[in-house]
Amino acid sequence: MTHNFEVYDNPLLIFASSGHWLHPIFEFEEFLKKRAISPDTLEIRDKIIGRAAALLLVRLGVKRIHAGLLSNLGKEILEVNGITYFYDKLIPKIGCQTEDILRDEFDTERAYSLILERIKANKKRDGQ
Repeated sequence: MTHNFEVYDNPLLIFASSGHWLHPIFEFEEFLKKRAISPDTLEIRDKIIGRAAALLLVRLGVKRIHAGLLSNLGKEILEVNGITYFYDKLIPKIGCQTEDILRDEFDTERAYSLILERIKANKKRDGQ
């Protein structure tokens, strides 16, 4: 894997991002809006999937995921939603405030809203 986030459509790489945090998933969401591609036929490969990433990917309708690192909190979301997943290494949790904030969250839309609020707050804090 040469990017942080890659999307494959048997076996063609159709989207890639080297962005950080959850930004590649939001970039992928924009990519999907412009194309007639069903996300349930794609395979996502992400270097790190915690609870927030898992919630966002479930919200997009993704059904197949391969994580380099997968947190137990992310794994729980994938299992509850019947997502086929693979990982290279399972870890108890990732060191991310967003994962802590979403620790007990199962609602993908509520998680999406909370994450957008964090992005806006960070932009405001950084003067953007």
